[in-house]
Amino acid sequence: MIKAPLVLIAAAKVFWISLCAVFISLVLFVPVTLAAVASSTGNLAFTLSKQWARFMLYATGVKVVIRNREKIRPGTSYIIISNHQSEYDILALVTSLGIQYRWIIKKELRRVPLFGYALYVSRNIFIDRSDPGKAIESINSGMDRLPPGAGILFFAEGSRSPDGTIREFKKGGFVTALQKGFPILPVTVNGSRKVLPKKSLVFRPGAIEVVVGDPVETSGLTREDLPALMKRVREIIVGNHRPDWPPMMDSGAH
Repeated sequence: MIKAPLVLIAAAKVFWISLCAVFISLVLFVPVTLAAVASSTGNLAFTLSKQWARFMLYATGVKVVIRNREKIRPGTSYIIISNHQSEYDILALVTSLGIQYRWIIKKELRRVPLFGYALYVSRNIFIDRSDPGKAIESINSGMDRLPPGAGILFFAEGSRSPDGTIREFKKGGFVTALQKGFPILPVTVNGSRKVLPKKSLVFRPGAIEVVVGDPVETSGLTREDLPALMKRVREIIVGNHRPDWPPMMDSGAH
């Protein structure tokens, strides 16, 4: 008797989140594409894309709390390193950090007519995930196309954590930071897995916390410093991780 209503509620949620995603994508497709083509930096397209994220958060009853944003230096190009628990991490980060950055995107999306071109001229970076060597080359060339003050976001675990624990970090983002001398901005996302677990479209209204850690300078460091750098950044992210978030509804939403 109880299972049937639960199944219907889950189905309704899947329909709703899918409908909302299609609707806002259609609404913003032309403006974002035109902005990407018209802007030489891609900054305008990135700013407009935040509206997609804000709409999805509002439509699914999710709010984002940002902590320690004052640690971010405006106009600085960061390598942003974050944990990854849910697709909602993307929505939370893009709406809360308040800085320009670009995404690492699988190369297949580059082939999508017009949309792929818009992603490219917005200065996002396309990589071949099946070939680590080519992926590194693509990241290096993509970094050279970044506009001043824009950074790159890396989910250092590589993919979403299935159980919410923070897994070991991959070195790609750290190597890029060393090569370019960009400071690393450690960011921890809490609570997103409770909103939308991996491999699910059944969302749960709630709160997501984004915690900004102290930036870590990389200028003057070499590849020999890589293990220590990765350890230091991971300790910051793990130190701000709160598996029990949210303990209760927080009033400090942003």
